[in-house]
Amino acid sequence: MIRLPRRRRHSGRYLLDHALRNVEHGRFERSLAALTAVSAMVTGAEVYFEHYKASFGNKWMWSPVVLTPPLVAAAAGGVVSQRCAKTALPVTAALYAANGLLGEYFHVRGVSRKPGGWSMASYNVPMGPPISAPGLMAMVGGMGLLASILRRER
Repeated sequence: MIRLPRRRRHSGRYLLDHALRNVEHGRFERSLAALTAVSAMVTGAEVYFEHYKASFGNKWMWSPVVLTPPLVAAAAGGVVSQRCAKTALPVTAALYAANGLLGEYFHVRGVSRKPGGWSMASYNVPMGPPISAPGLMAMVGGMGLLASILRRER
């Protein structure tokens, strides 16, 4: 008789199976909250540097910089506390997503204000404010909202 080796409890395959089972059952609140925190830090840093290059010419350019630390704190709190994931995370994530959508408006308006506006889109879109960049903020906020409605991992 051939004897198969016993599965080790902490093997990489077991951890992957466990993680996939949690995802299948909608249980990845903590993981998505952690991903939201990391993504918000990266996005916030990128926004700060790009708006710094533009000399924060519009006062609204400060809004994503101001909203990033509360989202990072709420998402990190959501990793360790279910209460934080259900209260603070949805509020900050919704503000972050809404600010991303507002940024889309401002960036489209910025392209239209360049000489020639949209009639010279082949030049103004690459040289103007990046149209899709604020969408990244909206997606990170959406990840935080999704994390807040999911169930916690077992």
